[in-house]
Amino acid sequence: MNIFYDFLDSNKNYDRLRDSIKENKTPVLATGVVDGQKTHLIAGITNDVHKSNLVITHSELKAKEIYNDLKFFLKDKVVLYPAKDIIFYWADVKSMDIIKERFNIISRLINNEEITVVVTVEALFDRLVPKNIFEDFVFNIKVGDTYDIDELCKKLVFMGYEHSDVVEGQGQFARRGGIVDIYSAVNENPIRLDFFDEDVDAIKTLDAKTQRSLGNISEAKIYPMRELVYNEEQIDTAIKNIEKDLNSFKNKTDKIKMLTDEVIEKLREQKSFSGVDRYIQYFYDKTASLIDYFPKDSCFYIDEPNRVREHGDFIIREFTNSIENRIDKGYMLPKQIELVFSYDDLLKQLNKKNTVLLSNITYTLKDYKPKELVEFAVRSTSIAKNDPDMMAEDLIYMCQRQYKIIFLAGGHTRSERILKELLDRNVNAVYVENIDGVELSAGIVYITRGSLTHGFEYPEDKLAIVSDNELFTQEKKKKKKKKSKNGKPIESFTDLKVGDYVVHENHGIGVYRGIEQIIADGVSKDYMKVGYANDGVIYVSIDQMSLVQKYIGGDAAKPKLNKLGTVSWEKAKTKARNAVKILAQDLVDLYAQRQSARGYQYSADTVWQNEFEEAFPYEETDDQLNAIADCKRDMESGKVMDRLVCGDVGFGKTEVAIRAAFKTVQDGKQVAFLVPTTILAKQHYSTFASRMADFPINVDMLSRFRTPKQQRETIAGIENGSVDIVVGTHRLLSKDIKFKDLGMVIVDEEQRFGVAHKEKLKALRKNVNVLTLSATPIPRTLHMSMTGIRDMSLLEEAPNDRLPIQTYVMEYNPEFVKDAILRELARNGQVYYLYNRVSNIDEVAAQIQALVPEANVGFAHGQMSERELENIMMEFLDNEINVLVCTTIIETGLDISNANTIIIQDADCMGLSQLYQLRGRVGRSTRTSYAYLMYRQDKVLHEVSEKRLQTIKEFTEFGSGFKIAMRDLEIRGAGNLLGAEQHGHMDTVGYEMYCKLLDEAVRELKGEKIEEDFETLIEIKINAYIPNSYISSEFQKLEMYKKISLINNENDYYDVQDELLDRYGDLPRAVQNLLDIALVKAGVHTLGGTSIAQRNGSKVLIKFRQKNSVNAEKTMALVAESKGKIMVTSAGGDTTLSYTIKNENNILSEIKDLVKQIM
Repeated sequence: MNIFYDFLDSNKNYDRLRDSIKENKTPVLATGVVDGQKTHLIAGITNDVHKSNLVITHSELKAKEIYNDLKFFLKDKVVLYPAKDIIFYWADVKSMDIIKERFNIISRLINNEEITVVVTVEALFDRLVPKNIFEDFVFNIKVGDTYDIDELCKKLVFMGYEHSDVVEGQGQFARRGGIVDIYSAVNENPIRLDFFDEDVDAIKTLDAKTQRSLGNISEAKIYPMRELVYNEEQIDTAIKNIEKDLNSFKNKTDKIKMLTDEVIEKLREQKSFSGVDRYIQYFYDKTASLIDYFPKDSCFYIDEPNRVREHGDFIIREFTNSIENRIDKGYMLPKQIELVFSYDDLLKQLNKKNTVLLSNITYTLKDYKPKELVEFAVRSTSIAKNDPDMMAEDLIYMCQRQYKIIFLAGGHTRSERILKELLDRNVNAVYVENIDGVELSAGIVYITRGSLTHGFEYPEDKLAIVSDNELFTQEKKKKKKKKSKNGKPIESFTDLKVGDYVVHENHGIGVYRGIEQIIADGVSKDYMKVGYANDGVIYVSIDQMSLVQKYIGGDAAKPKLNKLGTVSWEKAKTKARNAVKILAQDLVDLYAQRQSARGYQYSADTVWQNEFEEAFPYEETDDQLNAIADCKRDMESGKVMDRLVCGDVGFGKTEVAIRAAFKTVQDGKQVAFLVPTTILAKQHYSTFASRMADFPINVDMLSRFRTPKQQRETIAGIENGSVDIVVGTHRLLSKDIKFKDLGMVIVDEEQRFGVAHKEKLKALRKNVNVLTLSATPIPRTLHMSMTGIRDMSLLEEAPNDRLPIQTYVMEYNPEFVKDAILRELARNGQVYYLYNRVSNIDEVAAQIQALVPEANVGFAHGQMSERELENIMMEFLDNEINVLVCTTIIETGLDISNANTIIIQDADCMGLSQLYQLRGRVGRSTRTSYAYLMYRQDKVLHEVSEKRLQTIKEFTEFGSGFKIAMRDLEIRGAGNLLGAEQHGHMDTVGYEMYCKLLDEAVRELKGEKIEEDFETLIEIKINAYIPNSYISSEFQKLEMYKKISLINNENDYYDVQDELLDRYGDLPRAVQNLLDIALVKAGVHTLGGTSIAQRNGSKVLIKFRQKNSVNAEKTMALVAESKGKIMVTSAGGDTTLSYTIKNENNILSEIKDLVKQIM
């Protein structure tokens, strides 16, 4: 029994509508329907008729509303199908996120799942491959199936997969001998196919981070990675059609000839390329739309048909103008104007289907002739908003008129509070945990969990559905239950390329020159070649790889190479070690002082606190929840809190601060929020004020944007306690500011305050809680070494309800810029235009103003005075400027949710981390946002630029480029955290070495025993290396060498052995030897051995240092039993054990046994 559906059964109009659909008397027009109630009808019919539905509406916002409301009724049986960007179809590189979402939905339709899909009309304009052809490219692989591996790889290319060495991102496949890894868009994890000859021997799921198998499965479904799929035959058809179109083109320019030749060559040679979808009409005469993917008996709902037509016409007009322009200028072929369907094409399809037209009022329809008209008597709820007293009066009036009322109140806590408020105002109300199965009585308000965008009532049936969403104007988001993720960030970078700087622990900074195989005495081994100053070279044996790390410094400047055989490296290390000791001492002293200080002990969370937190409109990330819990624990413990919250821009630091501030005010104390700039003050003030609007909390601001009179009032309020929270710049640190009872200071971006301000801040923060927020992420390794000294919370997880940023990489063209700007202005948004040269930025701004006369263009750069810059930024914040031409000064800080397009000129000249941060300036709201990365027109993109675009592509898909960008930012964060002097030392010894030194210094101060480092050398005449036939990629080979060099015990040994087996197949003898040597070395090292050497074939000498842990008793017993085969000698404090081998072929297992016996 479902109360929402049961009620509909007794509604005559609903019966007529349902019967018309069942009897195919469509189109049927339902008028008088209102928002919220439309989804009630759709859900009711879906429940009765059990069919798939397509709901078409006129705007992205409306589609979201309908989707959210339908989710309340239909749970996970409803999906939102995103529209592709038809104007920017031609970009070289596009983000995968939208494609992934679309594929998930198409795959569910192909599997004949009964789902309801919500779309905006432009999502239907895309041409798709006919459904039956698309289904041929979806294939099932089972264990035991037979495949020609070459043919399989070829098919994957036709399906849009990209060949790579390892599968890191969706849409990649990798082949290593008889092992094929595939990462499909529909699956959460990649899969690994293990072939024995041509038979599928095993199928496993895979962890993309570690490249290790997770578990076996019996079958897997592989979906295409592109909506356009084809085979060899269709490639020939496409080439013929493209050539034909080019030959019939009257305005043929050299440009279009060159572009077309390039496309044809790519199709012939590579069979596929990024952006091939824009040639779909050359591959297939007949194409399909999403409508064709639905079962024949599906139901199609058109929400406000005339508005859908209007919007559809506008989109097509915009598209046609844009494409015609490009065809005229010789950028496109004539037939490419048919890239999308027209609105009339869609109408022809819809007229053959079961269609329901939903309209608020009865008006003349332009495109449909309804066979039935059903008029509903429904209206939106007429209850007072944001006023509990008036709301209660309205509800009492409805109860007196014998209405049955369901009040959807959001979460559990809020439901309980609303119940209490209504009962206090004499409303006859009850709380029901689950409304299903409840017999409703007239005159009672039933409060339950749930939410709709709009409430509605059926006056004839006296039923009203009231929603908290419209009564309290705070849009809320339902929490999803999340799987906990124990992902660990990359610990150290193994992606060494020839030419990269490396640090050798004993020799210092050099340049990596690659892996070289050296054959000595008939034995092959691989060595890392490292170059130093004055042509110095060392060869590092692979088993000593743990001594070498990639050099990562704080700046982009090249480090100075060390000279071999000089003391310069040891000096630099000693200098850094001493500096680190001072830093560690300061940190430890500071921590001890803070631990002994007692502060105010805050009470546990109140009902208001819970309700305030539930009103947060987004879903918190796990990191956010942990940071909030950390703050509350500090506050309730009675110690003085001093916590640093680090997280990237937009990862939700402010919400952590808001909740801590709310808790402080609950106990009657004041909060000071200190920010570095006036603009940030205004921004944070707005955020705090809007979040706390429903509660009796007085938030105020102190900055130069306030009049002297307002400032005096605020200062008086701070002193008498009437101001609870004050947001301000360093003006808050002035002598005339006296707090009545300060409980917490929140500092945003502390590194941007000067020394004098920091001193004043220190005085202010005595015995009050301090929360510092930083947008530069702190490196994990540094965080680990500071645990227990500095209280830190890290936000490393991006909020998952942000819409992905649509990233395009393309050649610069004023037409494209104009299209991008107009598209954003059409939805009243704002645009960042990034031009990183101050000298002529004003000219560029003037060009853009001429290009888009209707825009208000302003420009900003770092050489303006602070006041000038602030005024420009305030105008942008207040939407007086809607296109801001600027340099990279926007990289830090500002959060303007209305700016959702960023255009970056000459993007190929910027570093990845810079692009990543700049791209993070948009996408701060619930709208789709766009980033256009443009490179110069007619710039010949040779190999280097191609690679750079490839990297940017990885970066749009959050592949390895993302990790590199994060690392760059982390180093910057480390510098900020440690201060300038320490930053200098970090540059001289490299980041990894610096962290190691800091870790040692801290552990020493904590009283932990630190073992002296020593190396164990190994010389055994045996082939031990990874052959090219086993792992061909040097990067992967290096990665495995690194893992082998880190083997410390048998568990590690079996772990690496399993990984090699899993990823590359059976181990060759030379690789097995490599593992055995690593295990032998680890065993000897544990005992204090410094070398293992093979002499004269059958003799092995193992040298131990004075401080060793060899079991003397067991060793002497072995010597006695061995009849001269084992001997022990001592010289200069070192001990040497010599051993005669029985069988040279088993040398490693004999040494392993010997080591076990003397442990």
